[in-house]
Amino acid sequence: MFKDSYQVVGVMSGTSLDGVDLVYVTLTYSDKWEFKIHFSETIPYSDYWFNLLSSAVNLSKQELLDLNESYTEELARIISAFISKYSIVEIDAVSSHGHTVLHQPQKGFTLQIGNLEKLSTLLKQNVVCDFRVQDVEFGGQGAPLVPIGDRLLFSQYDYCLNLGGFSNISFEENSHRIAFDISPVNTLMNLYANKLGFAYDDRGNLARSGNLNFDLLTELNALPFYKLPYPKSLGIEFVNEIILPLISKYKISEIDLLRTFVEHVAFQISNSISRENTSLLVTGGGAYNDFLIERMKGYLPNIYVEVPGKITLEFKEALVFSLLGVLKLRNEINTLASVTGAEQDHSAGNIYYYKNLNC
Repeated sequence: MFKDSYQVVGVMSGTSLDGVDLVYVTLTYSDKWEFKIHFSETIPYSDYWFNLLSSAVNLSKQELLDLNESYTEELARIISAFISKYSIVEIDAVSSHGHTVLHQPQKGFTLQIGNLEKLSTLLKQNVVCDFRVQDVEFGGQGAPLVPIGDRLLFSQYDYCLNLGGFSNISFEENSHRIAFDISPVNTLMNLYANKLGFAYDDRGNLARSGNLNFDLLTELNALPFYKLPYPKSLGIEFVNEIILPLISKYKISEIDLLRTFVEHVAFQISNSISRENTSLLVTGGGAYNDFLIERMKGYLPNIYVEVPGKITLEFKEALVFSLLGVLKLRNEINTLASVTGAEQDHSAGNIYYYKNLNC
């Protein structure tokens, strides 16, 4: 018999490299899942870790193995500090996404570092992690995984859109949850904001001041990925191998690149929403980009767009990975074939139960 209430620390590190998102949440089941986030925090990466993770895609196999070890230790330090800071005592599990450094599902491969068994030993907690690998083994994209949380925790919205390193969307269609990655967002926009001396484009004001380059916009919108049927997902390789080489052909300023890319993102999002007079929940760091939200609304005049409060906006993914961990503990489906393209729905992830050898 399963419990009806779980105390979980949820952990998420996204491709935009903003830092590690952590939540301490109670998840309760009574006819439906409900949640309460007690504590939440984003721990920014140091320059050392930001630079290391940014270039990890280029590391050798042995270097990746070493990075996995050291990142697991760093993640344990961050999580332990969070637990200590908020004097958290009751924990059923730490549910951690890890950090994606390689994502090539078309080649049957995805790698999220920080998911080693020693995370449980270092934390002295039960850990649920490594949620994507099994889905890829089942022929799926290994992404996106958040839509099960959209269905179970945010069913009042017709569409759920996340604006993180990449944009992704989920919705119900013919009693199936549909979800897919749309385009890069902060992985590229943060890059060009960095070149201008900013950590990110605050409220989209840099992009707002730029000029739209129609030729670049046309080429971006014509990329083959956008014509592929779902399910489909994106990794940093798409940015490095497709987007950046295309942009490099244009000798235009970073400001104009930001302006053009905002338009590209907004246009691709609008192409992903087919039903009029519906509601759209927008979360993720990109939801703070007022200019991007304005351009989205311009393309979607008959859609009610809601940007929620700070906690849900910033920590929805960490919250959902808490839920994925609980569903795994209960051996219940937490990954949907209709979303990832896998052979079947399944309960993904590894469980590492803490073994207290002093008992």
